[in-house]
Amino acid sequence: MDRRHETWATSDRFVPQRFVGPFVRFTRIEAASGLVLLAAAIVAMVWANSRWSATYFQILETPLIIEFGPIHFDEDFQHVINDGLMTIFFFVVGLEIKRQVVHGDLSDPKTAALPVMAAVGGMIFPALIYIWINLDAGEAAIRGWGVPMATDIAFAIGVVALLGSRIPSGARLFLLTLAIADDIGAITVIAIFYTEDLEFGYLGLAVGGLLLAVVATRVGIRSLAFYVPLGVIVWFFTFESGVHATLAGVALGFLTPARPMYPSDEFDRRARAILGSFPNEPDTPEDQEHADHEALLLSDISSEAVAPLSRLEYRLQVWSSFVVIPLFALANAGVDFRGIDIGEALTSTVALGVTAGLVLGKTIGISLLSFITVKIGLGRLPEGTSWLHIVGLSVVSGIGFTVALFIAGLAFNDAVLNDLAKVGIFAGSILAGAIGSAVLIRARPVEQP
Repeated sequence: MDRRHETWATSDRFVPQRFVGPFVRFTRIEAASGLVLLAAAIVAMVWANSRWSATYFQILETPLIIEFGPIHFDEDFQHVINDGLMTIFFFVVGLEIKRQVVHGDLSDPKTAALPVMAAVGGMIFPALIYIWINLDAGEAAIRGWGVPMATDIAFAIGVVALLGSRIPSGARLFLLTLAIADDIGAITVIAIFYTEDLEFGYLGLAVGGLLLAVVATRVGIRSLAFYVPLGVIVWFFTFESGVHATLAGVALGFLTPARPMYPSDEFDRRARAILGSFPNEPDTPEDQEHADHEALLLSDISSEAVAPLSRLEYRLQVWSSFVVIPLFALANAGVDFRGIDIGEALTSTVALGVTAGLVLGKTIGISLLSFITVKIGLGRLPEGTSWLHIVGLSVVSGIGFTVALFIAGLAFNDAVLNDLAKVGIFAGSILAGAIGSAVLIRARPVEQP
C-alpha cells in the first residue's frame, strides 16, 4: 500500500472517511499547481523585464469586444482573465467551501473553531499592521489594507507537501481549513470594501438569477445545459452591477448541491434492476438497441449517484489550478523593475506594510488566536500537532500570492502603488515560505497517549 495513503487512513478518527478522498485529491492538485504557478510568475517577471516587455504589456492591453443585442462587453485581456476566467477559480473555491461546510472540518463546531478563529486572527493582524505602517501615507495607500490578509492555498500546501511526512495529517487539515476560512474572509472583504458604484438594478437581476438556480435545483433540474447559460447570465449581471464579477462564481459554487440525487441504497437498487434486465448476448439489432438503452440508463443513474458538487469540482479543479491560476499569474506578476529602485521600493510604506502584514501579521494573528482558542476550551490541537507546527503553519500562511495580487488590483488604481504592493507580496511570500519551512522542519509530531 502506498505510504501516503496510510498516513491519511490513520486519521479516520478525526477525518470522516467520505472526506479523505476528495481532501487528498484537492491537496495534491493544489500542491502540484503551486509549481506551475511559480513557473508562470517567473515567466511573467522575466518577460516584463526583457527586451520584449512591450509585447507583454501590449498583449495585456489588447481589447476584447463582444456585442450581442443590448449586451456590450469591452475589456482588455488582463481584465478578461481577472474578471472572467478567475470566476472559475472562485467557483471551485465556493465548491470547496461548501464541501467543508457539509462534510469537512467546518461541519463540526469544535473542530472548526480552531482554524476559523486562527483565520480571523490571520486577517485582522495583517490589516492592522499594514494600516499602522501607512497611517501617514495617504488614503490611496491605506486602501491596500486587505492585500496582506490573503493566503495562497496552492503555494502554502505546496510548501507543506515538500516537507512530506514531517507534517502530521491533522496539521495539513488545519492549514487547508484555515486557508478556506481565509478565502471566505477575503471574499467578504472584496464584496464589502472593494465594491464601488453599485447598480442596484443589475444586482437585483443577479440575485434573481441565483434564486432561479436555487428553485431549479429544488424542482430537480439537473442538466448543465440549463445551469451553464444561467451562470453566464448571473456573471454578466454581477459584472454590470459593480460588485466584482468573480463573486458570482463563489455564490454559484456555494449553491451547488452537495448530496447526490440517488443515495447509495437507491443507486444499488436501480443498478441491480438495470443489470438484471441487461441482455447477456445481444444477437439481434433489437437486443443491441435494448443493451444500449440499458447501458445509457445505467450511466445516467451512476452520474446522479455522485453529488453535483463532487462532479463539478472533479472536472474543474484541474482546469482552475493548471490553466486559470497560471494565466492569472502570467497576467499579473509581471512588474518592470528596470525603472524601480528595489531598495526604495522595499522600504516604501506600501511594500513594507504588505511584507510585514504577511510575515508578522499572519504569524502573530494565527498563533495568538489559536493559543487563546485552545486555552479557553473552544477548540483543540489536531492529532499529532505541536505548537511549533502551529507557529510554522502560521508563517507559511503568509504566502499570499494569488488572492493578494487579486486584491491589490482592486485596491490600487495607481499603477505605481499596485507595483509597490506586488513587490511587497513577492518579498513577504518568499520570506514566509522560507521562514515557515525552517520552523516546520524543526517541529516534531506529538506522540498520542
